[in-house]
Amino acid sequence: MEALGLPGVAEIRRAADRLAGVADHTPMLRLASAPDSSIAIKAECLQPTGSFKVRGAGNLLSHLPGDRPPFVYTASAGNMALAMAWHAERLGIRAVAIVPETAPAAKTARIADLGAEVVSVPFDAWWQAMVDGGSAAFADGLFVHPFCDPAVIAGNAVIGLEIAAQEPGVDAVVVPFGGGGLVLGVYLGLRAAGCTAPVYAAEVETAAPFALARAAGHPVEPDRARSFVDGIGGRAVFAQIWPHAEQNLAGSVVVSIAETAAALRLVARETKLLVEGAAAAAVAAARKLQDTHARIVVVGSGGNIDHDVVARILTGADA
Repeated sequence: MEALGLPGVAEIRRAADRLAGVADHTPMLRLASAPDSSIAIKAECLQPTGSFKVRGAGNLLSHLPGDRPPFVYTASAGNMALAMAWHAERLGIRAVAIVPETAPAAKTARIADLGAEVVSVPFDAWWQAMVDGGSAAFADGLFVHPFCDPAVIAGNAVIGLEIAAQEPGVDAVVVPFGGGGLVLGVYLGLRAAGCTAPVYAAEVETAAPFALARAAGHPVEPDRARSFVDGIGGRAVFAQIWPHAEQNLAGSVVVSIAETAAALRLVARETKLLVEGAAAAAVAAARKLQDTHARIVVVGSGGNIDHDVVARILTGADA
């Protein structure tokens, strides 16, 4: 893939206009148990497809060329595929989702329900499609990269614009780090709105590629362990993402699976939201930052989690 150029303020503002009436302006929900209600969750899990991905996919697909491709496709663990399929159905375009064999059943079933073709492949083939920016097997279609695309990042940046307007006194923002497109987008949106709050990546100890890259000075592949946190913890930080993340993010806050499970239970109890492991990890990370930041916003990235997983965690299990 070519070097990644980040969207500027004008493109972020255009993305906000394109997404008006398509993606929801999500609310802020506070954790009452946090001192002075200092942690607020930007509830992107309430989007029509259950995650923030509806923004990036919507921005990219809202300005397709006049000569439309025969189909659109993505490589996604679930949430980008859901968003792409939702928009494709809305726009009358065929959609194909390349998913890893480990993708949660709750997500793949919903993708198929939206009319998209689901193609399950081994993890290595799925990852390579993202690295290559597409797959030769689907060369006639338009590839919707789940995170490494300026239009997708511009759509994500609208979240930052909204946070700045909803929480003008915010002094830290915590965002799950999957591929990096969400956290970079939120950073750019905040800066476009004139907000200078530091932006932290949230990762889990089972796979924390950004924290490892910061320690090494370059992307490295972590030893990965499977857990209920399936939306973050990739193979390594993409080379195109790394220089932007290194330069602009305040750091990585790494949390344990037990801390993430506890955060999921806390969010369910206090806000009545069911969030994915990635969003819960960001809440757990925010709790670690409370000694140094008085008003923290967490991006509650998604809520598409298998119900049997939620049942185990809510009854006290950690995975």
